[in-house]
Amino acid sequence: MTTSVKADYALRAILDLASQKPGEPVKIADIARRRKIPQKFLELILVGLKQAGFVESRRGAEGGYLLARAADSITVGEVIRSVDGPPEGTGCGRSKTETPFTDMWDRVDLAVAAIIDHTSIGELLRDWAERQSKGVLNWEI
Repeated sequence: MTTSVKADYALRAILDLASQKPGEPVKIADIARRRKIPQKFLELILVGLKQAGFVESRRGAEGGYLLARAADSITVGEVIRSVDGPPEGTGCGRSKTETPFTDMWDRVDLAVAAIIDHTSIGELLRDWAERQSKGVLNWEI
């Protein structure tokens, strides 16, 4: 399975929103800066994510974007499919004709789909926070 840069940026943006205080809108410029996403491209991505029901926006000086659903209810797979459409398959140079590798590539695609469809943004955020905290040394006595 291959994903586009747009899908990668969409996942980064949703992860950023999930890591912020719930209910508080986040400005596009802040997300773009933290996640190293070109701001103009991020604006287009967020419009699509809003139409897909992943984020909502608030207008005004204190406005911005926030998650429309709980991070635990958003899977990586559904975000990728909302941005890129249905997956095209994994196989390098995979042809439409039957080959000795066809069944194997189909199994690979199913395995990838099973992982991304059962991995939530909330789960990724918790796992990342746990891994980051393990690397912090505490010299307190």
